[in-house]
Amino acid sequence: MMKTLHLDADELGLGFDACLRLANVAAREVLGEAMLLSFYDRDRNLESPAGVSECHVGCDTPGWLDYAKNRGGTLVVDFGRGRYVFCYMPLGVSV
Repeated sequence: MMKTLHLDADELGLGFDACLRLANVAAREVLGEAMLLSFYDRDRNLESPAGVSECHVGCDTPGWLDYAKNRGGTLVVDFGRGRYVFCYMPLGVSV
C-alpha cells in the first residue's frame, strides 16, 4: 500500500517544476534516498511513463499510479488534489 502526502500549492501559484522540486524534498524526508517512478500533470494532461494509462481506460486506478505500485512505489506526493502527483520508491528496495 502506498502512503499519500497531500500538499496544497495553489495559493502559492506553484507550477509543475516547483512542485516537483518540493516533492523530491518531501520524498527524501519520508523515504531517505528515493527515486521518482511516475507522475501526472493534470494541467497539461501529461503522465510519465508516457502512455501507461492507455490500457487503464475505464479503470479506477490511473496507469501512472498502477505503474508505481507494481514497481515498489511506497509514497505518493499529491499537490492540489490531483493537479500534480508524483510517485516514489525508496532506493535499495528490490522489486
